[in-house]
Amino acid sequence: MIAELNRLVELVEGRLDDDLDVSSLARELGTTEYHLRRMFSSLAGMPLSEYIRRRRMSVAAADVLGDGNLLSISVRYGYGSTEAFGRAFRSVHGVSVGSVKRNGGPLRTQPQLRFRLTVEGNITMDTRITERPAFLLVGHATRVPLIHEGINQQIQAHIASLPAAEHAHLKALSDTEPGGLLQVSADVDPDYTEGSELTYLHGVAVTGTTLVAADLDTIEVPTGTWAVFRTEGEYPAALQEAWAATATDWFPSNPWRLRPGPSIVAVLDRADDFSTATCELWLPVERVE
Repeated sequence: MIAELNRLVELVEGRLDDDLDVSSLARELGTTEYHLRRMFSSLAGMPLSEYIRRRRMSVAAADVLGDGNLLSISVRYGYGSTEAFGRAFRSVHGVSVGSVKRNGGPLRTQPQLRFRLTVEGNITMDTRITERPAFLLVGHATRVPLIHEGINQQIQAHIASLPAAEHAHLKALSDTEPGGLLQVSADVDPDYTEGSELTYLHGVAVTGTTLVAADLDTIEVPTGTWAVFRTEGEYPAALQEAWAATATDWFPSNPWRLRPGPSIVAVLDRADDFSTATCELWLPVERVE
């Protein structure tokens, strides 16, 4: 995956003044747009779309400082008007186009990225691959912001709003893997942008034949392959570290890639105050051909 990401950066660099279709770039690289965006965001620390915008504005700054017509420059970099170009330029550089033309700066440059994999070999990831038939995720869903580190207060509030009896009721419905009460993230932004909204479901997995009350939210999960990562330690820090390590260590070293679908956390055991926990992180995957 590291080689594909570096090739992606080269392709982006050659098409900054052209229409960039990420799905076409993914096909050129022999992967999927979904996996490409998720891996780029995890390793670069920014969405692919943001990197493209920053690089475009870094290169466009040289044209702005020249004698070119602003409308022509705007169109060259994919903007339909000078106003739209100006907003993008200010968002990257922090100053207007006019100010840069008059004063020559200040400018903020986004360097071209280069990905490298450092393998230390001192951490073993407890992982298994499992094939699962289609199943349903049922429970109570809400929309929450994506948080990369720390406790998501909106998720905490959502869970706390459910009566204690409802947790027991849901757990009694569980009749297939992943077992027990689950933390489900669905409809996640492919760029994994912090602050973007996702659907969070507090619920369980059931077979398609299980009778489900009409007041419960459901997510249909098709037949597919899952990579399951077991984590132990401080909660949610250990879980979030393992999630990040799937991108930095596991996917680059194994013949699997992410496919669209919900990510699922099964809490197998926990301290009374939830300060520590043993969890399983379920990620939908497919083999790289």
